[in-house]
Amino acid sequence: MATKVTIIGAGPCGILLAHYLLRRGNYQIDIYDRRSDPRLVSFSTYRTYPLALCERGLSALRNIPGLEEAIKAEAIAVTGRVAHLNNGKSRYLPRSKPVYTIDRTTLAIALLNKLTEQYDDSQVKINFDCQCTRLDLQTKTAYFENKSQTASNLKFTVGYNLLVGADGVRSIVRNSLLNTKLFELEQKYLTNGYKTLYLQPDADKGYNFQAGQLYAWSLKDGTRFLAVPQLNKTVSCILQFPKPENFLTSFSSVQEVLAFFQENFPDIRQNLSEEEAKAFLEKPISRIMTIRCNPYHYDDSVLILGDAAHAVSPSLGQGCNSAMEDVVILERLLDKYEDNWTEVLAQFSLCRIPDAHALSELSDYAFPLSKSLVIEWLLRRNISRVMHKLFPEYFPLYFSERAADTMDSYLEILNSAQGWISKVKRENKKFYERL
Repeated sequence: MATKVTIIGAGPCGILLAHYLLRRGNYQIDIYDRRSDPRLVSFSTYRTYPLALCERGLSALRNIPGLEEAIKAEAIAVTGRVAHLNNGKSRYLPRSKPVYTIDRTTLAIALLNKLTEQYDDSQVKINFDCQCTRLDLQTKTAYFENKSQTASNLKFTVGYNLLVGADGVRSIVRNSLLNTKLFELEQKYLTNGYKTLYLQPDADKGYNFQAGQLYAWSLKDGTRFLAVPQLNKTVSCILQFPKPENFLTSFSSVQEVLAFFQENFPDIRQNLSEEEAKAFLEKPISRIMTIRCNPYHYDDSVLILGDAAHAVSPSLGQGCNSAMEDVVILERLLDKYEDNWTEVLAQFSLCRIPDAHALSELSDYAFPLSKSLVIEWLLRRNISRVMHKLFPEYFPLYFSERAADTMDSYLEILNSAQGWISKVKRENKKFYERL
């Protein structure tokens, strides 16, 4: 008899898990997601800022035949970063290995398409517009509301034997564990805030964005702007600022938005339409929430993965990659314990939590805010690159590149960079206190 697994969340992590389990055979998968089917929604509606897939994420895709190739066909290989300096000049920072940028929804669609091509409804059922509202852990029952406009039964329940929460940073599954014994949760918002916008560059005017490069600008107060060209010629942009309660909240007109970009980011202003400036003005300021919890399972029936278990700052670009690595680690444990989920769930928490907590520390304090430490960071990284090239057996990659370009554990990487991380933590705290 097939083992039935219920997955809450049809994002990249949840869909990739379905691929892995179905490949093993003798599994039946039911997936529920609160969002609409992304394959039926226009890009202008669903567009999200891009993810960067590095070796960890790519190796997870590589284990499913044809999946890595399908994703790369929708992504852009990024080989370097153009850092714009305050003096008007720029510095090109090449990467030793490319990372692949792809819109999160485009990634989910590619994973979904491959899944439905290979497996039919008797093996996997995907239910969109179905929001999980609560779990009864004792009776193993999940409660849902169907948000579809055509739904005849708006509320329903699902019984489960094994349930996996891949439902993101505001996970209903994780929150259901709060009332269980010994469960620990730390969730916090990062001090800074951000807004996104999208550009449609004109080749005949404005700044010329080249595919395969990331573009970064920064102001003296710590405000940063990141632009990432996409495959469809759109440029996804993130404006990040040190504190949400800042000048952005005082903008009252499109003209003020355009004037701000003209003064601070003139390269961007050349490509910024009044329509997009209006959308930027009306968009609320977003905050990044990070999650640390322990354990990642409950009894022999519930597991949380990805952002539901360990949401981190995007500074290292490891959020999606670490979520995909969760799936790889889970499969290794299924191999080791011959699909004995009782043993697998407990072992997953034991082996994954130290690494995930280490990634949280690395992501929070990898990059400094104070100007003096930025210079030191550049020196450290450049020296590390030279020494690694000359003596790779004695000098590992710089820790941020090591996280992206190797499969070394995050805990090992944190231990090697602990001195720098502690220094940045102290200086960043002073920086925010001065604001």
